[in-house]
Amino acid sequence: MTDRKRDPSLDKTRRRLVQAGAGAAALGALPGTAIVAAHAQGAFDWKRFKGQKLEVLLTKSPRGDLLTKYQKEFEELTGIEVGSEMIPEQQQRQKAVIEFNSGNPSFDVINFSYHVQKRQFAKNNWLNDLRTYIKDPSLAAPDLHFDDFAKGGLNYAMEPDGRVMSLPFNLDPWIIYWNKEIFAAKGVAYPTSFAEIVNAAAKLNDPGKGISGFVGRGLKNANVPVWTSFLLGYGGGFIDANGKLITDTPEAIESAKMYQTLMSKYAPSGVAGFNWNESQTLFLQGKAAMWLDGIGFAQPLEDPTKSRIVGKVGYGVMPPGPKAQVSALFADGIGMSSFSKRKGPAWLYLQWACNTTNQARMLQAAAGAPVRSSAYALAQKSADFKSPKEWVDCMLKSAAIAQPGLPVIAPVTEFRDVFGIALTNMINGADAATELKKATVEFQPVLDKSEKA
Repeated sequence: MTDRKRDPSLDKTRRRLVQAGAGAAALGALPGTAIVAAHAQGAFDWKRFKGQKLEVLLTKSPRGDLLTKYQKEFEELTGIEVGSEMIPEQQQRQKAVIEFNSGNPSFDVINFSYHVQKRQFAKNNWLNDLRTYIKDPSLAAPDLHFDDFAKGGLNYAMEPDGRVMSLPFNLDPWIIYWNKEIFAAKGVAYPTSFAEIVNAAAKLNDPGKGISGFVGRGLKNANVPVWTSFLLGYGGGFIDANGKLITDTPEAIESAKMYQTLMSKYAPSGVAGFNWNESQTLFLQGKAAMWLDGIGFAQPLEDPTKSRIVGKVGYGVMPPGPKAQVSALFADGIGMSSFSKRKGPAWLYLQWACNTTNQARMLQAAAGAPVRSSAYALAQKSADFKSPKEWVDCMLKSAAIAQPGLPVIAPVTEFRDVFGIALTNMINGADAATELKKATVEFQPVLDKSEKA
């Protein structure tokens, strides 16, 4: 295999990727934050809490799979026994809220979505402030350098008052996965505009052969990011300067109509019940021409034991919309429960989970966009670095045009529920404008109450 370390173009790619990831996530930057640096002086000991046990709650995803796969490594490194549970994101989010509200959650560490749970967790003080641990030379690992983290990831992790409530783990700009074989068979080029996305879906849709022109999340709540990916390209947004929803504007309605067209005309039967995993399964079986979702779902597509389309997958940057070219951005982190009685072991797990080695593994597996710059250099040195160049390039370009794909509000789950129902109704034939207006009226009081609280 080519020695990637010696290829200057790859070094340039790594630098661009780090810069792009930082710049993209910084679009959601929080004001008044300062980077906290660790200054370990050799007193750190991974075995400090040997013999203790730790419980971890992970989200089912390629990143969760990696942490589970290498969990034994942490146990051997620290002498700490880990009990981990990994469940689908919707159930995991519900479980987190129920258990945190009980005041006695079963987990010490939780992997969570910044774009959904950040404000909720912060308002309720459910996560422990990590600054004391970061500043303690006996607790901060020597390689915990915050200048190695993308600025955007740190901005997600910190609160306006300076609290560091988690360590950032993954950035997730949205892209279009496309089947090159299906496109080539009908002489269709990768779309360069929103209109061309719809046209391509129409031309490639072939129910007789069991092929859908487009697939995406149709399930209530999970479907909202698909719509907002179009909303941002239409120049729309979520909330104005006065705290009022702008989710029933002409831009919002047109983007919803686009979602409705793709999902009702060119997606498979039953798509209203699809989350990302059903969409991915259809795509890797070669039964969908396009799939819009986060960049971190590439791993199974390139695995010959799971995919029928290895070598046929295209990784496409979101085309320009009528007013802007935007990749909807999402991210996740990993934090320590403020209720935990095993905070020392939990802190060690956080550092291990977000270390350079695990971040490099994420990149190697095409399982997400790491937040640590050192991970890119490490991955390129490895003989196992097999992520497609097209995927890496797509990550670069998508990160450079990324904007938050959901409003940064505490009741974001309720937002997704209310508008998710509207979108599901649209798939089943309801009028897009009527549904958005109804959802906007329904959610505004929820938002007002949240902001007052």
